[in-house]
Amino acid sequence: MKKVIICSLLGAALFSVPFVFSPANAINSPSQGSEKGYVSVSYTAEKEVSPDTVEVSIAVKTEDKKSLQSAVKENKEISDKVYEYLKGAINTQNGDYIKTTNYSASPNYIYNSGKRSLDKYVVSNNIIVHTKSLDKISTMIDKSLSLGATNVDSLNFSLSEKDAQCAELLSTATKEVRKRADIVAAAAGSSVTGVKNIDTSCSVNQNYGVVPQYRNMLMSKAAGASMDSAADSGASIEAGVIKVYSNVNASFYLK
Repeated sequence: MKKVIICSLLGAALFSVPFVFSPANAINSPSQGSEKGYVSVSYTAEKEVSPDTVEVSIAVKTEDKKSLQSAVKENKEISDKVYEYLKGAINTQNGDYIKTTNYSASPNYIYNSGKRSLDKYVVSNNIIVHTKSLDKISTMIDKSLSLGATNVDSLNFSLSEKDAQCAELLSTATKEVRKRADIVAAAAGSSVTGVKNIDTSCSVNQNYGVVPQYRNMLMSKAAGASMDSAADSGASIEAGVIKVYSNVNASFYLK
């Protein structure tokens, strides 16, 4: 007779242990009857950590009713001012950088009674700021808006040392599955003799910041208010926490 013990243990919660004893021929063919019994265990370790990196997309959008060149020129003038400021605000030696993405320049048409007519020319330029200076990101956004930027399209907090966090949790989860396998085996009058197989995974949830106050700042700009005064009372951005999960599924041979 071969013993097969299956136990599913998830998280750090209390667990119950079902025991299943089956004849060897109920699981293996007669030629496999000499295979050892085993116990299967799963465990998920998790922790909350503070993000150390933020990436924000700041857009500069310009329009002109008559000339695409005029819209392009205005966009470049504003973008150059925003770039110049941001380059002085980030720390490239710490891995910070700025890049342009999703640049577009095109006519915008309207349709009336089936006829198409030119409405305006639209130019859009997205500036991505990647920085570890989380304490300065609110100021960077506020100043960029005051210089003529029109949108804050996204705000994403992340971990630069994800692999190190995963390694720590995988070690914890692996030790836990072995510990629990020993408990189950001892309760069944057996003992662990070796590893049959181990499967691991690690995931990090994304932390997207929400800054609804900037919509009010943009409305103030459209109404003719001073963006410098709006920037002085800009939104407070909280980075929050990021959750890291490491899961280990392992099977151990028994005797």
